[in-house]
Amino acid sequence: MSKLVRRREGRVIAGVCRAVANRFGWSTGLVRVLTVLAVLFLGLSLWAYILLWVVIPGED
Repeated sequence: MSKLVRRREGRVIAGVCRAVANRFGWSTGLVRVLTVLAVLFLGLSLWAYILLWVVIPGED
């Protein structure tokens, strides 16, 4: 597992999905699809995404 950091390259909105995918060794596309599905069907995950955007440090 790598460090949880929002990298500059490969960002779509804030780089949260890419940071989570890199941290756990998953596909970035899979994490993005799961995030969109969670936002559409659960609603509260949008707040979690915004919170992660603030909490996960950006790349130096």
